[in-house]
Amino acid sequence: MSAGDAHGVPSRWERRAQQRRRPSSYQYLLDLDVDLADEFDLRMRMVARTAVAAVTFDVDAGELPVSEWLAAASPGPGVLVLDGVLAVNVRVGDRIAAELVGGGDLLQPHSEAEDELLGSDVEWRALVPSRFAILDEPFAQRVQPWPQITSALLRRAGKRAHNLDVQRAIASQPRLELRLALLLWHLAARWGRVEPGGIRLPVPLTHQLLGRLVGAERPSVSHALARLAQAELVTGHGDEWHLHGSLEDQLAAMVEPVGTRIDALVARVGAGRPR
Repeated sequence: MSAGDAHGVPSRWERRAQQRRRPSSYQYLLDLDVDLADEFDLRMRMVARTAVAAVTFDVDAGELPVSEWLAAASPGPGVLVLDGVLAVNVRVGDRIAAELVGGGDLLQPHSEAEDELLGSDVEWRALVPSRFAILDEPFAQRVQPWPQITSALLRRAGKRAHNLDVQRAIASQPRLELRLALLLWHLAARWGRVEPGGIRLPVPLTHQLLGRLVGAERPSVSHALARLAQAELVTGHGDEWHLHGSLEDQLAAMVEPVGTRIDALVARVGAGRPR
């Protein structure tokens, strides 16, 4: 029983969860996650369908008590993002760094390491209405006959780590305009939509959030975005961004070509761009 239940009044996080979270339901994940379904041939998919099931629920945009959901899922795999975009804000001291996660990402609880000297706080915010599935211990037991499910979830955890490594490399670029342009192209590979003359990125990204993603202060981000807009490279606002031309064109406009080093950068950041 929670502290809120003991007094007959919902606690603060419970009230927030009730405001954001819609009624849950028990659903077959292979009907909701195409990539997981593709781990099976048609016959085995029909056999596994009823076992690969979990509690799912939708939430509105806003702050989310994901840590509470992770605790409820433990010691299972964690919380699976089925749809949406979330900002993960990690605070150390007076600085906040951010990461974006979305559909297909597996969120896992953070275990406190004995040798960890720095404290940190993690906050979760849904940028758009999102959907989740709780992968708890009973779920893990049900999918034991199908190890391809566990393998697929492990690959997703590895892909999330790789995306974060790419973001860290982008944030190490000295010029803020280049950091922002590379970040937006990196995000467009996952969430972008092709439009005449470039890519549309329909993700609500405030100047503050962009700063947290690339390690910059909000005023500096605003000035850098104004310069990118003036150069007709990136335009838009908090709810939608437009990347004009191609990544190669934008790099050529901002960076002196240096042979294979730039070619390699284009190949890494531009891989998987929307078609």
